Amino acid sequence: METPDCPTEGEPLKTGEDGVEAGQAETASEVKKGCKEFVGLSKLTHWRTAVFFLSLFLCLTVVFAFSFIIPCPVRPQYQAFWNRTFPEAETYDFLAFEDVNKDKVKDIQLVIKDNATSPNSTCGNAGLSSPCVYMLALDGTDGETLWQRPLDPDFHWAQCGLNADTGRKWDCLVFHADQLSALEEQNGEVTWQQKHPPGLRSEIPVLSVPDLDADKVSDIALVGSDGVQTQLVFLSGKTGVQVGSKVVLNSSRTVVHLLHQTGEGAYYVLLQNDDGLYALALWRIAAKAKDGLEAGLKKDEQVESRAANLSGLVPVYTWDSVRHVVKTGKMDSSDLVLVSSSEVAKVDAKTLQLLWTFNTTSVHSEPSFGHYNKDGILDVVLEEDIDNSTKRVLILDGKSGDTLWKVELLSSSNSPRPTSIHTINSFSIFILWGLLPSTSNSSVPSLPGERRSYMLYPLYSNVLLQCENFTEHIVTFKATLMERGRHAAFILLTGPGGEDTQGDVVVTKWKLKNDVPQSTVLALGDDTSEINDGNIKEAFERLRFSDN
Repeated sequence: METPDCPTEGEPLKTGEDGVEAGQAETASEVKKGCKEFVGLSKLTHWRTAVFFLSLFLCLTVVFAFSFIIPCPVRPQYQAFWNRTFPEAETYDFLAFEDVNKDKVKDIQLVIKDNATSPNSTCGNAGLSSPCVYMLALDGTDGETLWQRPLDPDFHWAQCGLNADTGRKWDCLVFHADQLSALEEQNGEVTWQQKHPPGLRSEIPVLSVPDLDADKVSDIALVGSDGVQTQLVFLSGKTGVQVGSKVVLNSSRTVVHLLHQTGEGAYYVLLQNDDGLYALALWRIAAKAKDGLEAGLKKDEQVESRAANLSGLVPVYTWDSVRHVVKTGKMDSSDLVLVSSSEVAKVDAKTLQLLWTFNTTSVHSEPSFGHYNKDGILDVVLEEDIDNSTKRVLILDGKSGDTLWKVELLSSSNSPRPTSIHTINSFSIFILWGLLPSTSNSSVPSLPGERRSYMLYPLYSNVLLQCENFTEHIVTFKATLMERGRHAAFILLTGPGGEDTQGDVVVTKWKLKNDVPQSTVLALGDDTSEINDGNIKEAFERLRFSDN
């Protein structure tokens, strides 16, 4: 822009030379000042224009980059239904779910006994006798084999999910023949393999304990019996080598054991026997295994003050013989639910004190958990045996132990226990197995082994959604969230049962919502006036799931 001249207005005539000179000086000063201000404003305008166009250029660059250069994350494409069949094989009650190929969809791990899982994978190729044990990982999206690991027969137990926040490179521990094999999650490679400690018949769960041998890798503990006593052995999580000596935990055989963490951060091994449930501090066990091994393990003085004698056993529940002990969550610090011959009890995780009890004498399986209400505390699902081949399914309030919901179903052998999947609206979908009496003309199932699955949505507690009918021999059944925040699915493992040891082993996966359109809405009770099948099915189809 051109800079114009800066004329000034004429000044009034002043008398004398001094007046003229003063007026001219003042006018010259104002002209100079006005021109400087104008030039400064002009330069500021140039800067503002430059900043504006620079900002516009940056915004367009970012939009262009995210639109065309940086690809949007692609969700994995999965099949809503698939199955895999292994002919003339044998399988076991084991299913695990891990994201093996890191595509954000859980994959399925199982164990079968077979001559070969494919033409390129035979027991003979691996230098093993036939048939041998295979641990497999199947892709959760389509059921294809991700990896397979042949192992020496016979299979005893397996546990996966052992590498989380532990520093261990392996994820699954398999006890087969007389060996322990630690397998990596992504490829099934054997990280280490050791002879199982002699004279000890270990049982799951494997206890994942803190790093005791100072190699920066969390260690593991095996608990089992020699037929008379209950013993514990520590193994290095890095190499599988035994750490210290065996420790006798109890002079009698323990039925179940768990690892528990109190509110003070102290670890306790929970031992269940005919007398009740007891807790023994991990630091006590480590000190007996090897001097100084207990260094770094915390102590809980409040719990220790309740020890019955010098052995350090802390009584948790001693009113009756305990049949089942289950954690309400996956954490070591989760609350405990106990089933005895006369009642169900809940124990506080922080203090190992009793919270509530519920009288019952006929619970025949482990309890399961889900959210029936919105108090944020997991509620307890029980199955009670009653007369005439009938069972009662109860949902107890996790906070108080009061009965929230119940239904009676015809019992059927080989039925899975209840399970649940959580949703984002704080409720759970409960999956039950049996047969509603109203759907059968008699008091017993019409076909041997006939059973159906039912879904319960707490917002519609007066109805059940009747789904699939199964007559095959069910080895195990799981309901899980295959993909974070979505894609809830059922996994069914069927195989030979009864006297048959070999037959078709089938792994089936189907999406939960696939059952909704062809399912039947069944009313519980006589009042069916407000039940609209379309609205209820629509509510199930709108569900969004959560892994919390």
